[in-house]
Amino acid sequence: MVTYTGRSSDPRPDAPDDPRSLGRLVGDLSEQATRLVRAEIALAKAELSARAQQVGLGAGLLVGAGVLALYTLTALLATAVLGLATVLPAWLAALIVSLVLLAVTGVLGLLGVRHLKRGTPPVPERAIENLQADVDAVKKGLQR
Repeated sequence: MVTYTGRSSDPRPDAPDDPRSLGRLVGDLSEQATRLVRAEIALAKAELSARAQQVGLGAGLLVGAGVLALYTLTALLATAVLGLATVLPAWLAALIVSLVLLAVTGVLGLLGVRHLKRGTPPVPERAIENLQADVDAVKKGLQR
């Protein structure tokens, strides 16, 4: 006859393989939950940082487009003055320069808008999805 002594070397087939106490298991759960939350926060920071970088780049390109728009306006005004002052080559050259500046301004403006759209709204979508998956996994684990 086998008697129960309460030791982990108990030959019973239903004896647990993991001798950790309930308190230790709760402590481990708490530690792992803390690590998980920190990892999700780090992911959210990284995601927001990447979006902020896109917004900054887009804003910089739009500022560049605005500056070139001012130069373009000046060149167009100079073109109008030269066009009225003379009849041929001087104003035509100024018009060509103005059109080139206008084309560059348009390209910078379109690139700036594209980068602004990529970076807004600054929501950490992947971090939110991962956090929801973690919550679902915990709920599923608690239902067992």
